[in-house]
Amino acid sequence: MRYILTLLTAYFILMVGTGLVRAADVTVEMLNKFEKEFMVYSKKIVRVDIGDTVFWKSINPGHNVEFIKGAVPEDVDKFKSKISSDTEYKFTIPGIYAYWCTPHKSMGMIGFVIVGNDLSNMPAITKVRYLGKSKKIAKQLIEKIS
Repeated sequence: MRYILTLLTAYFILMVGTGLVRAADVTVEMLNKFEKEFMVYSKKIVRVDIGDTVFWKSINPGHNVEFIKGAVPEDVDKFKSKISSDTEYKFTIPGIYAYWCTPHKSMGMIGFVIVGNDLSNMPAITKVRYLGKSKKIAKQLIEKIS
């Protein structure tokens, strides 16, 4: 029994040390202000594995999450949460997902989820017509992702 526990402990240490184990779910806060920016998500780029869930927490009222048309992988259904409500989405299709806050998209409240380290839909992401300040922020975030 002690031998089995030692092997399991060594396996766990190896998996953590090599980065093969990672937190499955991520929380992103929807905020009015964060680090000198206004109308923002607390994390602008999130990387998850297939099957992971992202939770968006409504810290300040007036925000939501809406996948940007043409800026998600093929076969992904439209997703738009209610204003001022927590929401979540389980990612089952690999690729890049661009999203914004519907009322604050022109103010630059935008984010990206990268699922399975798959960047194959990057050409579509770069062709999307982002609005207002989201255009500048999307360009910066896309450069970080590339």
